[in-house]
Amino acid sequence: MQIAKVFGLMTALTLFLVFVGQYIGGSQGAVFFFILAMAMNFGTYWFSDKAVLRMYKAKVIGPNDAPELFRMVDQLRQNAGLPMPTVAIAPQAQPNAFATGRNKDHAVVCVTIGLMNLLNEKELEGVIAHELAHIKHRHMLVGTLAAGLAGTVAMLASIAKWGVILGTGRDNERGNPFLLLIMAVIAPIVAVIIQTAISRQNEFQADATAARIVGDRRGLQSALRRIQAGAERIPMHVNPAAAHMAIINPFAGGALNALERLTSTHPPTADRIAALDQVEL
Repeated sequence: MQIAKVFGLMTALTLFLVFVGQYIGGSQGAVFFFILAMAMNFGTYWFSDKAVLRMYKAKVIGPNDAPELFRMVDQLRQNAGLPMPTVAIAPQAQPNAFATGRNKDHAVVCVTIGLMNLLNEKELEGVIAHELAHIKHRHMLVGTLAAGLAGTVAMLASIAKWGVILGTGRDNERGNPFLLLIMAVIAPIVAVIIQTAISRQNEFQADATAARIVGDRRGLQSALRRIQAGAERIPMHVNPAAAHMAIINPFAGGALNALERLTSTHPPTADRIAALDQVEL
């Protein structure tokens, strides 16, 4: 079900790009800016493991540095049918975790000191399994493609907006300049809404897969509650660009309003816990 939803959202984002590209920049313009946007995101994707570890000030560990954590990751990755990822620990007091890397053979699972100090074994297993699920489903690649599509829409919209304002936009073959300006403003918002919807579906999918990897949903449900509470109390000193990778948004506040729910990269924690109740193990 979650795979179908992500596929549908990616298709919608692609079709939306085609529509905006044809209306604003023509097919050639859309293709050019798509290539440009993907090139800009490719570097982030390819070197994501090193870049994100630096953002979190994380240190790669071996089996002798944190034996229990290393053993747990090794066992769960076997359950998931994955190669052994790099394991890292970030010196952050806030309880959180993330996975990154360009593919299954270059993946990283990282937890914070705060997470290790807060969670019990079953809760930690649920979190590790969630991060392994992101690797299993190639969510880093999916997120990069979505960001590239949304970035292309933003580029086209920015060019159209300034072209209309400066009076250098396309002539009547592209329609009313006023309508073109409205589209230039609205299109990036719609693209971000679809992009973040993809991110939220990825989180639901990773939660469900994590429960199946462990064979139990209760550990992850309890962990999500405790991590959310920790994120609200303890600040995270990290670049906001890396926030979407964490299991819980490290800058999470309280309840989200309607607009925040539409543009959030993470579903509300209560919704994730409820969705886990419906997962068949």
